[in-house]
Amino acid sequence: MTTERMRVAIIGCGNIAGPYARSLMTFPHLELVGTADIEPARAEKLAAEHGVRAYPTVEAALADPALDVAINLTIHHAHYDVTRRALEAGKHVFSEKPLALTFPEAQELAALARAKGLRLGAAPFTFLGEAQQTALRMIREGRLGRVRVAYAEVNWGRIETWHPNPAPFYAVGPLFDVGVYPLTLLTTAFGPARRVQSFGRVLYPDRRTLNDATFRPEAPDFAVTMLEWDDGTVARLTTNFYVSQKGKQSGLEFHGDGGSLFMASWQSFDSALQVSDFGQPYEDVSLPVAPYPGTEWGRGVAEMVEAIREGRPHRATGEQAAHVVEILTGAQASMQTGGPVELTSAFVPPAPLPGWN
Repeated sequence: MTTERMRVAIIGCGNIAGPYARSLMTFPHLELVGTADIEPARAEKLAAEHGVRAYPTVEAALADPALDVAINLTIHHAHYDVTRRALEAGKHVFSEKPLALTFPEAQELAALARAKGLRLGAAPFTFLGEAQQTALRMIREGRLGRVRVAYAEVNWGRIETWHPNPAPFYAVGPLFDVGVYPLTLLTTAFGPARRVQSFGRVLYPDRRTLNDATFRPEAPDFAVTMLEWDDGTVARLTTNFYVSQKGKQSGLEFHGDGGSLFMASWQSFDSALQVSDFGQPYEDVSLPVAPYPGTEWGRGVAEMVEAIREGRPHRATGEQAAHVVEILTGAQASMQTGGPVELTSAFVPPAPLPGWN
């Protein structure tokens, strides 16, 4: 096992780059060496805040022989191109979600990484959180009995009320932007899904940015999606960019023959958990270790780098991310046809973290 720190750079310096940078710098086996963006001023600002190098271009970052890992935090439509270029440049890559906007592109990226002997990791990685690992262990250990149905709610509010550049989010819609969080947790719990059917529409067409410019969503801002697994398990996912995050419907519910489990947040590592026997009141679940408060944004990158150093598989894989993209694009096709779409891809579900077996 190598003991050297691995050198990472952030590609794409938008809103989420600051939280990533602050988190990455807390891991002793990572060294944040630089930033890059199509707008150099943004890379320079983030680099100055953290005392690292601002590359003049994305190409310059990927050409740096000292760089080990590219962290792709660009907008949704750029994920595929930047990740492909980074892999072709011989860099390991960790990409924000979704991995790509089409399933063939996602498959291509996973295959390219394998062919080059490189690691491809991808968000969401929130199944690595303490609350999420606790919930997954309870399901594995049979606390709920045979789990047959799950409900996931993503009421993500109106992005334009807080984000300076909301248009890219409405170009892909909430299913692609935030539906990936519960989808990744569900496929971590149950493995690859086998069928998807979805309904979507634009609920709120006339949107206005913080600068008072008007725009209209390109993708449905509301969707209800049904998933099926080979063993008969089903899940319902609701996603929208309309209902406030303070809405009463939130989180993830798992329901089994013997009981139910409620996870208040599929994102926060310190999410509240509650469990009940069938027909009985819910009771709070105490986490076995103190959780990270909120989301530790660098954890997915850090776990992938640990896996590289230890010569083992990492957990937030490109293969699972590609399967989630197949679900997303299958749902998209289902909205157009009105019928179910069969899913064909597979992946190895991530192993529990040490101590959560």
